[in-house]
Amino acid sequence: MKNIFIGLTIFSCFSALAEYRVYQYQVRSRFPTDYESEPHIVTSTLDPVSYLAYHGGETSLKVDLMRSWTCEGHTGNFADYCAGPLERAVASENNEQTAQVQMETPNP
Repeated sequence: MKNIFIGLTIFSCFSALAEYRVYQYQVRSRFPTDYESEPHIVTSTLDPVSYLAYHGGETSLKVDLMRSWTCEGHTGNFADYCAGPLERAVASENNEQTAQVQMETPNP
C-alpha cells in the first residue's frame, strides 16, 4: 500500500499542469500633477484588490479592470504573458488571409 501511494505521488508530479490568470487594467493616478496622471494600460497577474493594495491603494490610484484571461504554463524566468483571446483571434485571422493570398498568387 505504501509503495502504491509513493508511486502515485511521483506520477502526479509529472502530470501536473499549471495555469495563471492575467488581468488588464486602465490605471490613472489620483494626483493631478503626477507625470502618470493620464490613463495607461497595465497587464499584470495581480488580481484587482492585490494590484491596488500593492501600488498604494485607492488614495493614490484609480484602477479599472478592462479584461482578464487564463494562460497555461508557468511564469518563471521572467516569461512573457500569453496573448489574450482578442490578440490570438486577430493573429489567426491575419495568418488565414496571408495564406489565402499566397494560394491565389500564380507561380511563374
